[in-house]
Amino acid sequence: MNSNTLRSLSLALLVSVAAPVAAAPAPVTELGSNSSVERLERLLEARNQMQIDMQNQLELMAGELDELRGNVERNSYELQQMLERQRELYREVDAVRNAKPAPAVVTKPEDTASKESYSSDQSENAQYDAAVNLILKEKNYAGATDAFNAFLAKYPESIYKPNAHYWLGQLYFSKSDLAAAKTHFTAVSQVAKSSKRADAMLKLGMIAEKQGDVATAKSLFSAVVKEYPGTTTANQAEKKLK
Repeated sequence: MNSNTLRSLSLALLVSVAAPVAAAPAPVTELGSNSSVERLERLLEARNQMQIDMQNQLELMAGELDELRGNVERNSYELQQMLERQRELYREVDAVRNAKPAPAVVTKPEDTASKESYSSDQSENAQYDAAVNLILKEKNYAGATDAFNAFLAKYPESIYKPNAHYWLGQLYFSKSDLAAAKTHFTAVSQVAKSSKRADAMLKLGMIAEKQGDVATAKSLFSAVVKEYPGTTTANQAEKKLK
């Protein structure tokens, strides 16, 4: 309801209140007396004051409604942003959960160290898996953030290092901590053989876009399309470019 409608309603109420007073006939014996004039003046003053008070109340209510409308619009926008960040994280989680394991590859002994998929340190494997499960199974994102940071501190040269950085990038990105997310995605993008490099570059482009750095965003999206043609990540980068 806008302020004009509220004012119209208040005037209608005032007319309905004042009508009986105006319609009541003054006693014939008092029409010319001072008391009758004073009484009418008091009624007029009271009516005018009532109109002023109601007008002030209506303006106050209109201001409060405008403020409430602004709060609702702001909260709605923030909610949409939060939901979009959650959907982005869930998409990544689903992609990891549904990914098919790569077929076994017979390698030469000298190539084993560079192409292995798992660490020979069982404690390292267990700690990494526990951190991943905090996301996939327990939905404990704060705990997962602490766990991956602890993992990188304990195993700075781990074979899982790029993936750990990527998960941390996702976790910080979902909380809109763009500076921290950028640090971890950059670490992934610098590992040429990482399976998450394309996704990390896409996220770096999205961060640049959010920060208003359009030139960098376009450069990163174009690099993804050029270096990883035909992939889902490249398709997403093409959409961003458009």
